[in-house]
Amino acid sequence: MSVVRAPLNPKVSLWHMLAYLLRWEREKNGLSLVQWGKIASAAPSTVSNVEAGRRKIDERQAKILDRHFRTGGLFELLLWYAQNGHNPDWAQSITAYEAVAQIIRIYQGQYIPPPFQTEDYARALLQTSSDGKDLDETLKARMERQVTILDRPDPPYVWVLLDEDVLDDCIGGPEVMQAQLRHLLELMQRPNVSIRIIPRSAGAHIGKDGPFRIITVDSRDIAYAGAARGGRLIEMCGEVEQFRLDFDRIGQKAASEDASRFLIERRLEATEWRCSGARVPAAEGLTTRRASRWRR
Repeated sequence: MSVVRAPLNPKVSLWHMLAYLLRWEREKNGLSLVQWGKIASAAPSTVSNVEAGRRKIDERQAKILDRHFRTGGLFELLLWYAQNGHNPDWAQSITAYEAVAQIIRIYQGQYIPPPFQTEDYARALLQTSSDGKDLDETLKARMERQVTILDRPDPPYVWVLLDEDVLDDCIGGPEVMQAQLRHLLELMQRPNVSIRIIPRSAGAHIGKDGPFRIITVDSRDIAYAGAARGGRLIEMCGEVEQFRLDFDRIGQKAASEDASRFLIERRLEATEWRCSGARVPAAEGLTTRRASRWRR
């Protein structure tokens, strides 16, 4: 006997609203998953995943369904709003994508991003935004999320661009920052990890508008733009392409991997001094010749 799940709550997000109405329309017309799938050119399992919120219909399917059921463009319109709107369920969605991603590109200019945070560093960050009631639960979830990305049997290639200012912060105190910087250096030894630092001398760049990431799943890209207390998942091809272009443009201003490693080691040596209130002179004008001398 098949299990009949309750429909998604349409008050959670526009994506849930769309899935709720798709199921409502199917059941109103007395259609099975197979019959519904034939109309939208989709497998029954795909229809089930759409109604459960695990997958999303595309523009082609929305148009077909609107035309077949004479809904006046309702599904196509809801899809457009869902793709362009704020998604309260962003954390669950992005975690699911990251767990199966082949490539993850991250730009961050304010702090070391997951999945590269140590537990103490993550705790120090969360303490500033949590009332303490669910801090341990949130921290545990963040650490588990990192394991599903970096320590699974088939980890993705993770490419991170960080502003140099991130290395100068004193989050959690000198010992926490030292451990965090050492962790970055250890991660850089992995063949599937690339960390590159954007030196202050690079000046203004498009990443100053805010952090974002691009996740490649099944040969397609999904973008996520960070925002205070949430974010926005972007799945429309044109906008995702713009994020890919932005990442490439920021990457052009980043130091090489070897030069980035030098910058991190330089900060690691001076962490205690920096956390006492002094500031390490910026590595302005870091040249290829100087990086090469360091490598020798």
